[in-house]
Amino acid sequence: MTMKMFKKSVALTLGLVMAGGVATFAQSLADAKKAIDAEQYQKASSMLKTLISSQPKVAENYFTLGNVYLTLDEVDSAKAVFTSGAAADPKNALNLIGLGRVDLFNKNTAGAQANFDKAIALSKKNYQTFMYLGKAYFENPNPNYEAALPHLKMADELETKDRDVEVFIALGDYWSDQLKNGPAYEMYLRALDIDPKLARVKVQIAKMFKQADGFIEAEDKIKEVLASDPNYGPAYRELAEIQMRWSFRDPSATTKKAEALSNMRKYLDLTDKSFDSRYRYAQFLVYAEDFETLASELQTLQAEPGNPKGFVINRLKGYTAVENNEFEKGLANLTELIKNPADESRLLGSDYLYLGKAYRGTGNDDLAIKYMVKGIQMDSTKVEELAQYGQKLFADKKYAKATEALKNVIALNSTNPAMAMNAYYLGLANYWNYATLYNEKAEPSTELLKDADSAFAQVLTLVPDYEAAAWYRVRVYKLLDNPQAPEGLAVPHYENYITLVTVTKPEKASEAPVIRNLIDAYNNLAAYYSATDKDKAIEYLNKTLALDPQNAYATETLKVLNAMKAQGSKAPIK
Repeated sequence: MTMKMFKKSVALTLGLVMAGGVATFAQSLADAKKAIDAEQYQKASSMLKTLISSQPKVAENYFTLGNVYLTLDEVDSAKAVFTSGAAADPKNALNLIGLGRVDLFNKNTAGAQANFDKAIALSKKNYQTFMYLGKAYFENPNPNYEAALPHLKMADELETKDRDVEVFIALGDYWSDQLKNGPAYEMYLRALDIDPKLARVKVQIAKMFKQADGFIEAEDKIKEVLASDPNYGPAYRELAEIQMRWSFRDPSATTKKAEALSNMRKYLDLTDKSFDSRYRYAQFLVYAEDFETLASELQTLQAEPGNPKGFVINRLKGYTAVENNEFEKGLANLTELIKNPADESRLLGSDYLYLGKAYRGTGNDDLAIKYMVKGIQMDSTKVEELAQYGQKLFADKKYAKATEALKNVIALNSTNPAMAMNAYYLGLANYWNYATLYNEKAEPSTELLKDADSAFAQVLTLVPDYEAAAWYRVRVYKLLDNPQAPEGLAVPHYENYITLVTVTKPEKASEAPVIRNLIDAYNNLAAYYSATDKDKAIEYLNKTLALDPQNAYATETLKVLNAMKAQGSKAPIK
């Protein structure tokens, strides 16, 4: 080989190496984004760190890595990367947008605005600047949709060729995030017109079908994605969530829960099995109410010191212990969870609710009620948990504690659909508390009976034909009446009960418990009216005998009344 040919060969080789180097770099960044799309965040982070090391002036490398950290809620790490990126290329707007997004995560709106203004000043004609600004405003724990939309619209306006799918995906995500699936669907379709193979967009569309309980359509859309790419992990995650919701909404979908758990395992296998993937899997197991599997998973799921997800893992350990009836363990986990004042803003109503359930499991009713009430004050949708506890306390004859629990149930969520039943149990708890104390010669306060009556009256306001509550009002007023000189306080309630079960709900009159109550009502009313209206008293006694021809009280009293009536006597029957 001549020297000239050698030099030519070397030049050609170097050219191929340089070309290959550029191609490798471009592909590597694309691969990192592909890993992010596949929710392989550990893999993506590693690739991006390598890119930053080899290409330290490329702003997008930093920006992409910072956004991965924000996806994982590692805000401090994101800020450090964005800061380095802004210093590496001060003329690029991307990392200023990243810093502004960090400010939004930290609720520093003034700082965010300052960084966004700098970004716009650097790149006011670049549609990507406005696209990422719009995303920054709604892709954070405190979304500002009103601020996001003008930036997204500006991005769409500046991207005059309508060829960048990311603009339409951003607009689709913006609407989808607000559960406005009509405009979201329109934007996603525009993205698919440009690139029909967009798996992420098809998964988002399946998610919208799921939200509308269109489970068959949602499942079919995911299967379409997997037919094209059987290794696309997020599709299995969404499929698992579709099938789990399906199993909750449709009792006939008996196989869907097992399928959901299987598909979530596939999702985990197709990610890098990183801490964050397993963390998401653990959260899904809570949703699936598979606490046995979760207990096993949590044994090896450990967060690095300072990782905010460690707080959530401790929460899950507490919940899981309680659900698995390991109440002392749950008590230890949850007490640890709530003890640090610095974590107060991160606590959920369910944290206190589960702490209350842990105390309930250990037999400490006072602290159980205290913490369950605190939890429901933060999340009134959980009121039924306390209602069930109140009913359990009643069944265990802990009437005073049942009263305390049920009073709180009614006070904390007066619109609960089960309010009539809660009020009924509150009435029962007060009534039997009085009766128990009375039988124990403890001289209970009649306020218990008055509280019972108020509760039963509330039941009848909500459900006017609830005969059990009407009968308990009879019993309450019999006890409130003066046994030495009865005033007939129960009379109107006897009469109301009779009307309820013989006129309003006549089908009830043939039931054995109602027949017994009617006999009692007729006999007591006969006794009451015997002094003032013997004909009415006789009428009630005849009604008793129609139900119970051998009734001794009615038979004997009727003889006396008829005799007295024949003699013109007005003496009362006692």
